[in-house]
Order: sequence, then structure tokens, then C-alpha cells
Amino acid sequence: MRIHFNGAAQTVTGSQFLLEVNGDRLLLECGLFQGHRKDTYQTNLHFPFEPDSLDAVILSHAHIDHSGNLPNLIKQGYEGRIYATPATADLADIMLQDSGHIQEADAQFVNRKRAKRGEPPIEPLYTQEDAVQVAAHFDGIPYGRPFEPIRGVQAQFVDAGHILGSAAVVLDIEEKGRKIRLWFSGDIGRERLPLMRDPVLPEKADLLIMECTYGDKPHRDPEEAYVELRDTIRRTVARRGKIIIPAFAVGRTQELVYCLNRMVSQGEIEPLPVYVDSPLAVNATRVFQEHADLFDAETQEFVRNGTHPALTFPQLKYIQSVEESKALNERHEPMIIISASGMAESGRILHHLRNNLQNPRNTILIVSWQAPNTLGRRLAEREPVVRIFGELCDRRAEVVTIGGFSAHAGQDMLVRYAQASQSSIQKLFLVHGEPNAAGALTEKLKEIGFRDIRYPAKGSFFDL
Repeated sequence: MRIHFNGAAQTVTGSQFLLEVNGDRLLLECGLFQGHRKDTYQTNLHFPFEPDSLDAVILSHAHIDHSGNLPNLIKQGYEGRIYATPATADLADIMLQDSGHIQEADAQFVNRKRAKRGEPPIEPLYTQEDAVQVAAHFDGIPYGRPFEPIRGVQAQFVDAGHILGSAAVVLDIEEKGRKIRLWFSGDIGRERLPLMRDPVLPEKADLLIMECTYGDKPHRDPEEAYVELRDTIRRTVARRGKIIIPAFAVGRTQELVYCLNRMVSQGEIEPLPVYVDSPLAVNATRVFQEHADLFDAETQEFVRNGTHPALTFPQLKYIQSVEESKALNERHEPMIIISASGMAESGRILHHLRNNLQNPRNTILIVSWQAPNTLGRRLAEREPVVRIFGELCDRRAEVVTIGGFSAHAGQDMLVRYAQASQSSIQKLFLVHGEPNAAGALTEKLKEIGFRDIRYPAKGSFFDL
């Protein structure tokens, strides 16, 4: 019985763990690694195993750092099943096709530069058509229903509370008469998040593989973020401005829409037009609506007592065409525009920023972590001049950052997650986190009595 840590090991991307049991091979996650362009391409192109040697794949949720290399896996010969919750399968389908489109566009960009240097072109990691092929491999398994992905392993999904359909993976393993329970957390959500149920905590786990993305910091109460959002809208509307929100298309956009729905329904803000301007977000919202039974009790009650669904209300419009998107910039009354990408690096949000950044009545609202060297980070740091589409643009709009919407567990929740099964855990592996986050969480866990805590390097393996 052996586990290989092939990705999201001492970093936060490219989640990928290979489990060998009874001579079979089970892959947990198949995410894209993200980093410098050259390193990223080579790392994602080559797997540390033969794809056709795998017997099964299990996917915890649809985010690209967990699912994004599935098209390449199948392209290179994997023919088996990919087990996921039904909502994850539906979200992953649209997200992978979007990723395939991005892979093609990135290859075209690189090849233009290579052509100028007289170098041969590269192929995209995979195409949108490659991504379409993944759907046929999905096997949708609801929460709590046992299934047997490989010999001697009974698996089930439990709600991770991170995004729609996200799951922790519980593996009850028997090999040569020995039985152990391996609990893989996937990405752990937070309590009291909009739309999402609270995470299910581990039970009777012998081995815990746990993410530690925010192992060095606790998060603020989501209700505080709600109040900040409400007050920002009130202030901007009072000066007749627009609120422009760069937001990730899956998860964050839907949470914002639900919060705005609550505010309007409860009379906390005056009704004003709200536009979701991202093709991927529009498609993702459709999937959320198709799986509304997965929403938390608060959202279910809101839908029952209200006159409209959680992600639809009279003032809300989902933008489909480029023409509709452009037309928003000809309007000057107060409105809210939510658009991708979440770090303002590409997509329609760039046009909205260029057209609204110089008006002091407007607000640019940052609602997620921004990576260094992105436009989103420069805005969050309130730089007075930024570059958009190669042109310098003065920033006169107010910039507001709200940090309470993160869908990842903070340090306090991670400690509680591990503590829930402390009496049975023999080994705890920390993954999907940078060294400072893992180090801080390790110290916290040691303080409450954990002893065997590992922070495995990429390419390492452990016999279980």
C-alpha cells in the first residue's frame, strides 16, 4: 500500500496523488500545475506514470488546479472511469472546455513569438475538443453512496463545503487482511458560507491527507464580508457610481449574486441593475441552478419563503453576447458589473475596468486573493496608474478589498478539521499549501497533541 505525492506537494497547484493498493492504481485528482509558462507546459505535459496504467481516477471537485489535466490524461491513453459527484462532473465539463480554449489561445500566443525567433511551433497541452472527451468518462456518485473504484477499496464522497459538488474522499482500504481508513480532504470549505453547506468533519480516519492553503491565518466571519459589501454598494450608489467586481466565474460569482439577492429582497440596498458578464459564469450558474438541492439550509429557506430562486432576481441579467457587454459601457447610471477573470488578467473585465477606472464616482471591488504581478494585485495595492491593453490608465475610482469571501478553510477551521478525528489518526499529511502555511499549521497541530505530521515533497512516496 503506497501513496505518491505527484502534485500540490509543497505548493498549491497541480493536485495529484497516486495510490497503489492490491496491485491496482488509483489517481486522486488530476490538476493543472501553474507557474512560469515554460515550466508549466513541461510539467503538465509529462505525467510521472503511464496514464494507461491507471485503473481509476477520483476527482474531489471541479477547480482547474484539481481537474485541469484530465483532458491530457485521456489524450495520453487513460480509458477508465473518473468518479466525482454529479455536480462536480457537470461543472468540470464546462470548466475543462473553457480551459481547452485557453490552452489553444496560449499556444497561439507562444507560437507567434517562436515564429519570430525561427523556432518550431508548440502544440497546445490540449484543445477544447480534447476537453469534450472527458465527459464520457465521468461516473457521477452522490454524497454518501459507497462505490468500489479498485479492488479492496470502498469509497464514498462527503460534502467538503468548498464549491458546488466539492467532496472529501473517504477510502476504506483492505489489503492482505489489513484495514485502514484514508481520508482525503480535497479543498475544505468554511462554515456559514453563502449557498454552501458546512464541511463534513473526518470520522475514524487512520490517515489524513489535508489541504493547508491558509494554514497560517484564520478567516474573518463571512457575515462581516456581507456587511462590507452592503456598505460599499450603498456608498457608491449615493454618489451615482458603478461597482465593478472582478470575480472568479465558478463559486465566487454565484456567492456574490446570492448575497445581492438577499440584500435587495430584505430592503438592505435599493434595487439596481446587476450584470454577470462572463460566459463561463453564465454556464456555471446554470449548473448551480440544476443542483439547487445541494444548497445549504439557509438558502433553501430563502428560496421557499421568497418569490424567486437564489441565483435569479428581477434586477439581475446574465450577459450572453459581446454586443451586450460593450453596451454596458455606454450606460452611466448606478449598476453592479460582475465579470471574469478574478485576478483581472484577461476576459471582459478588462474592458469594464478600462472604461470605469478613471471615474471617481465608481468603485472597483476586490473580493479574492490576488497573485503578485497581476492587474488585480496592482489595483488591490491602489496603484495610481495601471496598464490595461498596453495603455497607461489613471485610477481615480475608489478601490475596496473584502477578504471574507474565501471559500477555503482558515487556520482555525483546519485545526478543527484534523482534531475531529485526532484520536484515530496515525499519520497526517499536509498538502496544497506553501511552506509558511504548512509550518504555521504544523506548530498549531503539535500544540494540541499531533505527533506524526508530514509535509511531503513533490515526487515523494510513503508506504502506508
